[in-house]
Amino acid sequence: TLEENGNALFPDAPTERGVKHIRELQRAAETGLDAVLFFVVQIRDIHSVAPNDATHPAFGEALREAAAHGVRVLAYDCDVTPDSLKIRREVPVIL
Repeated sequence: TLEENGNALFPDAPTERGVKHIRELQRAAETGLDAVLFFVVQIRDIHSVAPNDATHPAFGEALREAAAHGVRVLAYDCDVTPDSLKIRREVPVIL
């Protein structure tokens, strides 16, 4: 939900749980499993997604390390209405 100049940043608050899950994905990728971290951005026409290093540097570090060890990092924006959320298009992830 954090957006600056058309770019989404995650997380908007520190998330030790998020770091833990990234590390688990990294371990899975290192054993040969197909591991994917999938950002669903609930903002239409976002330009990119990036880790919010200012808010939680450890999250960004973990995400970049996991990507370097084979975790695929994907992001998609959405059309959001009061009754639905529809995945729309892939958005670049800037690590």
